[in-house]
This record gives sequence, C-alpha cells and structure tokens, in this order.
Amino acid sequence: MSENVTESPTTTSADPWVRKARGATLRYRVMAWITGTLLLLLCVELILKYVFHANGVDASGTPNPVIGAWIAYAHGWVYVVYLVTVFDLWSKMRWRVGRLATMAAAGVVPVMSFVLERKVHAQALARIAAAGGARG
Repeated sequence: MSENVTESPTTTSADPWVRKARGATLRYRVMAWITGTLLLLLCVELILKYVFHANGVDASGTPNPVIGAWIAYAHGWVYVVYLVTVFDLWSKMRWRVGRLATMAAAGVVPVMSFVLERKVHAQALARIAAAGGARG
C-alpha cells in the first residue's frame, strides 16, 4: 500500500542554498541590530562616565559606572556572536574579503552596523532572489 507521491515544483521545499542564505541573512540582521544597540549604549556610558563624570569618582579617582559595567561585557560577547553570523553570511554569499572586513568593522564603529545592515540585507536578498529564480 505504498503510494507514489510526486511533488510538483511549487510544492517542493526551497533550494537548500536559498533556505540557508535566507536564514543567514536573518541571523545577521538580528545580530547587527543587537550589536549596534549595545554599542550605542556603551558609547553613551563612556561619554557620561569620562566626559561628564555623571556618577562621580570613587576614592581612588576612578570614574564610577553610570549605566553599568555589564554593557561593555555584553557588547564584547554579543560582538563575538555577531562575528560568527557575519562569517556565516559572508561564506554563504561568497563575497570578497573586503566585504568581510567591512561587516566585521561595523560591530565596533558606532551607527555603522545600522547603515551597513540595511545595505547588506538588500544585496543579500537580491542575490537570493536571483539565485532562486535561476535555480528554481
């Protein structure tokens, strides 16, 4: 009682590369926003702490944290995850090494992650659409 089911091209799952590339693009986009937001918070922390001495200094003369020291640690670890997603997307899209360096730098230059995320996302979707149309 086995049935032979043949799937039409419209009901089959998407090309594996297209599925993986879309997943990598989404992961990159989420991590770019999280990394950029934490970097902006870190910049605010540093400006308030060292420029305005907003929370004063301790007995040894060291400025006290304003928002919290956790922001630097959080950004550092989130940046590591961001780098993994950058490498994942870069390797799936087979872009040049310069693109990898630019995407990696976007996690440590304030506001750059938001600007570059928009550009990279659009280019990745265009490439996925082109590959999906050519392969599908």
